[in-house]
Amino acid sequence: MTVTHTNRVVCLHAQDDLRLETRTAETPGPGEVLVAVMAGGICGSDLHYWLEGGIGTIRVREPIILGHEAAGRIAALGAGVAGLSVGQLVAMNPSHPCGACEFCQQGLERHCTAMKFKGSAMYLPHQQGMFRDRMVIGAGQCHPLPAGIAPGAAACAEPLAVCLHAARRAEDVSGPLTGKTVLVTGAGPIGALCIAVARQRGAATILVTDIQDATLAVARRMGADHAINTRTDPEGLAPWRKGKGQVDLVFECSAAAPAIADAVSCLRPLGTLVQVGVAGPTALPLNVMVGKEILFVGSQRFDVEFAEAVQLIGSGAIDPRPMITGTYPLEQAQAAFDAARDRARSVKVQIEFAAASGPDDSEMTA
Repeated sequence: MTVTHTNRVVCLHAQDDLRLETRTAETPGPGEVLVAVMAGGICGSDLHYWLEGGIGTIRVREPIILGHEAAGRIAALGAGVAGLSVGQLVAMNPSHPCGACEFCQQGLERHCTAMKFKGSAMYLPHQQGMFRDRMVIGAGQCHPLPAGIAPGAAACAEPLAVCLHAARRAEDVSGPLTGKTVLVTGAGPIGALCIAVARQRGAATILVTDIQDATLAVARRMGADHAINTRTDPEGLAPWRKGKGQVDLVFECSAAAPAIADAVSCLRPLGTLVQVGVAGPTALPLNVMVGKEILFVGSQRFDVEFAEAVQLIGSGAIDPRPMITGTYPLEQAQAAFDAARDRARSVKVQIEFAAASGPDDSEMTA
């Protein structure tokens, strides 16, 4: 017998119009699974959709379920699914490239021209996201984690994958991180995880800058050796500006012009600046960048790094939990979003869903 149930979702209807709604639950088809969501992280893009009604030229044009960082337990399997079992904790990859466009054919799936990315308003219809009690998703987008891993940690696989891809971009142009002096500008979730990746890959010294003491304290717990508040200590980077700069590699995670200027001033000649943070048009100190022959590298999302992120979290090689500064039940989704926008007290805020407290009478069973 199949038990049907309703499904609560966090749905954005327009700028500053966030609603907790009830929908009819889906049933997995061939090659799909039903996941009982346990934890979902609020990303900067979710905040932009909520606060501004979009990101740059991308606008919310119809109701959209937000969220693309989530983990949960398999509740049901569709026909033909192998390698997954009911009850398994999985992290869900929000990316589903088409596999057929020119970029997919070149192995550059992150640049897919028909990408289906959960919780994205780029195309119509919008791709509905992961902030819901239960969701159907392709089995290939589900990556199992071992027993004992916290769902909140598993839900950090997506932002960790972004940082692993940034590290790979750096290594492609300037070699391994081992022994390097690394500066991370911006101590939000991506900055915190870039610190963890740099630590895991053997960086000798890791610096981090931000304008909030609370986020810098989290950055230290994630592995930073030096945390500098550039607002209260504008000369804090002076030791790394000496000569022509003392830093080998920068992960720029803020997209703020002053932080980029600080980064360039600290980079040694032929150093590498990996731009991870994004915003609108941003001023760059091109004269200094050219004079130092700085390598400027953009980093866009991730490809195979999602599986690597799951492996690192599952093995305990990277523990993202120190950056989780708040967890709210789904009923308090609005409060969770309010907390997430407050950088003076929050790094990564997560929403906890019904499955987090264990099975209930609305589980699907066969």
